[in-house]
Amino acid sequence: MSSKKVERAMYGPSWAEVIIGAALSFVLGLVFAAVVLILRPVETVKELPKEPVHGVVYYLEGSKDATKGKTWAGKRKQLAAGASVTLTDDELNAVFAPAPDKSKPAAPAPAEKGKPAAPAAPAAPPAPPPLPANAGLIVPGTPNFRLHDGQIQIAMPCTLNVLGFNQPVIVMATGAFAKTGAGIVFAADDFYVGSLRVSRLPMIEGLVTKKILEAQPLPDDLTAAWQKLSDVTIDGKTLKLTM
Repeated sequence: MSSKKVERAMYGPSWAEVIIGAALSFVLGLVFAAVVLILRPVETVKELPKEPVHGVVYYLEGSKDATKGKTWAGKRKQLAAGASVTLTDDELNAVFAPAPDKSKPAAPAPAEKGKPAAPAAPAAPPAPPPLPANAGLIVPGTPNFRLHDGQIQIAMPCTLNVLGFNQPVIVMATGAFAKTGAGIVFAADDFYVGSLRVSRLPMIEGLVTKKILEAQPLPDDLTAAWQKLSDVTIDGKTLKLTM
C-alpha cells in the first residue's frame, strides 16, 4: 500500500479534496435549483392579484385582436416610406402573427324530415407538431407583446428540448429601449426563463436571447426601417417609433 493511501486511511481526505468536494456540491445544488425554477409553471392571469403570492411569477398576455391588428399593414408601409408611427399591443402582435387556419369545420349532417339538424361535431384541438430531429435546446414559439406603465413586456412560449424530453416554458422580458453605439436596443429590467429570474445571469440571458433572435428574425424591410429610427419611446400603452 502506498504512503498516500496509508495517510488517507489514517487522516482522512486532504483539505484540498474537502474544498473541491464542497465546491462541486454547491455548484450541483445551484444547477438543480435553477432547473427546478425553470420548469416551475408561470401563472397566466388576466390581471395581477391584489396580494401576489411570494415566489410566483405572473404572466399577463398582451392583446392580440386580429381585427384591431389589421391597421399594422398600413403602418408597416408608412415605416418603410420613412414615416413615424405609433403602435398598440394588437398591432405589435400582428407582426409575427401566424397565418390564419383556413381549414373549415365539418358541416352538420342534413336533417331528416321532422327532425332538427344534428349539430356539427366540435373540432378536435390540433396536436402539436413534432419537433424536427435537428431542433435545438430551445425551440421558440410566437412572441407576444404587452405595453404597460411605460414598459414593454416581450414573452415567448418555448419548448426545452433535452435528450428527447420536451418541456413547455415561457420566456419573458420586461424593459424599455435605449440608445447605444449600435443603435436603439431593447434593455431588459427583468428577464425570466420559466420562474427563474436570469436578469443577473448574463450568460443564460445572452444564450436565450440569441436563440430567440435566430428563430424570429425581423423581416428585411423592418430591419432597414429600425436602423433609421431616431428614437423609440413607450407612452403608457403605446409604442412610438420616431424617424
